Amino acid sequence: MRGPVRFGKPSPLLSGMRCIKCRRLWPINDYFFGCPDCADAGTPASVAPDFASLPGLGGLDDIACWLAYPGSSHLGEGNTPLIDLPDLAAQHGLTRLRVKNEAPNPTGSHKDRMSAALVRRARDIGVKKLAVASSGNAGASLAAFAANAGLGCVVVTTADIGQAWRRAIELHGAEIIVAPSAAARWDLVSAHTMMGEWYPATNFAVPAVGSNPFAVDGLRTIALELYLASETDPPTDIIVPVSRADLLWGVARGYSDLASAGLVSKLPRIHAAEPFPRISRVLAGEDYFGHFDGRSPLRSLAGATVTYQAIDALERSKGAVVAPSTDETTAAQTDLARAGLFVESSSAIALAGLHALRKRSVITDDASVVLIVTSHGYKEDRWQN
Repeated sequence: MRGPVRFGKPSPLLSGMRCIKCRRLWPINDYFFGCPDCADAGTPASVAPDFASLPGLGGLDDIACWLAYPGSSHLGEGNTPLIDLPDLAAQHGLTRLRVKNEAPNPTGSHKDRMSAALVRRARDIGVKKLAVASSGNAGASLAAFAANAGLGCVVVTTADIGQAWRRAIELHGAEIIVAPSAAARWDLVSAHTMMGEWYPATNFAVPAVGSNPFAVDGLRTIALELYLASETDPPTDIIVPVSRADLLWGVARGYSDLASAGLVSKLPRIHAAEPFPRISRVLAGEDYFGHFDGRSPLRSLAGATVTYQAIDALERSKGAVVAPSTDETTAAQTDLARAGLFVESSSAIALAGLHALRKRSVITDDASVVLIVTSHGYKEDRWQN
């Protein structure tokens, strides 16, 4: 029999933090540089909450019991719509095409799932000030959830942050610190974290390991919602926009957990769509902890790092990776808008990725495809007055 949900405290099912690479189980704690053993070996990898067992999943109310930190909604995050796009499915010669639309979250992106999970962890360990390196969605999201929880928040950004983002963050009461470069943001967050002044939401380790694992844990809920919404027609393929692969890994891990709990017998393939070759180069033989230069106007996806969690997600789901061009992504944004969904260009890369995967015959005619759309298009600076 399932015990009571303990809000703001670790799940009684949480057994520790397990390295996703070497599989060593560590005590429940914060590991900002990932697994200590893998870091010492020069092959950094993140850790993730590990569960002794998982409960049943009969409805949306049960999802909280699957999290490292169970809890009710803070601002209405989660339970986002799964939308059928039959005309686009026909255009791509598919049996079915759906969009898991994360734009209806409180601040308009999937980052709200991470912020909610992080706030529950912060409350448990007595954190007073959260920190995030961001120039967009993550900063606005953490500022909102910190304000709701009565916590301090620092958003470390760069001078090119959009005015709409700046205004939202400041109105939520968060402090904005402008760093001279994207790399300098990480240095600043690292210094204050090591002094115990800030509790970080995002990666600052070099080489990168990914965002705070308690925040990433919140992204598993996307897979759980997809399972509940599509039991009669589960997706065969899911396509995810990728930077350092927090979202990719969260969805893949969620489905792995569903399989471990005996709720799904066949995992969907979960594919990565990146703006220029990074993961692609790693799969071709380069070290994942290297530096990967590339240019892209898709700012939220344009980082030069790859994490082991990207490799782990693709391996566990047997997914592929594609790197559509900017022109292909722009065309995909238009196609989604003509279907009624105005999405951020970084989200539209999922549809551009579908086109590329179809051309490579990775996704077949009888596939049932889900695209993860992370944010709406009104957030992009070019649409602001």
